[in-house]
Amino acid sequence: MFEFRSPEKELLDRDDIPTADLFQNLKELDFINHWLGGYNISFAALKRILKKGRSYKLIDIGCGGGDTLKRIAAWNGKAGFDLALFGIDLKQDCIDYAEQNLNGRGVTLICDDYRNTYRHLRQVDIIHACLFCHHLSSDNLKELVRFALQNRAVLVINDLERNPVAHYSIKWLTRLFSKSYLVKNDAPLSVLRGFKKKEWLDILNAAGAKKFSVRNKWAFRHEVIVYGNAD
Repeated sequence: MFEFRSPEKELLDRDDIPTADLFQNLKELDFINHWLGGYNISFAALKRILKKGRSYKLIDIGCGGGDTLKRIAAWNGKAGFDLALFGIDLKQDCIDYAEQNLNGRGVTLICDDYRNTYRHLRQVDIIHACLFCHHLSSDNLKELVRFALQNRAVLVINDLERNPVAHYSIKWLTRLFSKSYLVKNDAPLSVLRGFKKKEWLDILNAAGAKKFSVRNKWAFRHEVIVYGNAD
């Protein structure tokens, strides 16, 4: 079952999730992502892209509860880049959670499809996607890459490697410690919806990307950077 990506949709992709259940899921996902070192992948990628003396606008697509944006804001408080942060998500409940989660951090949140980003913002320099891409089909991913290229934005992706060790580890950890039925179902499934490095290379080449990097990262993650025409 690890040879090909699973076509099964996660429960989180449903539109009828009770708000309290969604909030518990968002809380636990931040804990998992932090303790498995997932945020560090985004920090390292941004450090390679950002330059002092220049201002940037970054939008986190599928921003969920805003935890990635909160962590990036804290990281940049020490790194000192001129970085304006934005988040966009389809679910209003996620935006409501994120507004409380990001209170006072100067992050602008938008409830919409990421493809409507430029209805709200005139310019975006970096499109960031953390644990968002495994929710998409290969065709959707090609569309995302083309979207970034057409809008001259750098695309930074932080997502899961499809790996049996990762799958069974997170399955048993969440079964033992999670209080969320969403996390128990979706965490192991999300690994099955993750990627092999070759699949990323195929997607990027098919989408017309010319300058990019795909790196394996701890723990069972990929860091993908696609450079737009502006860079």
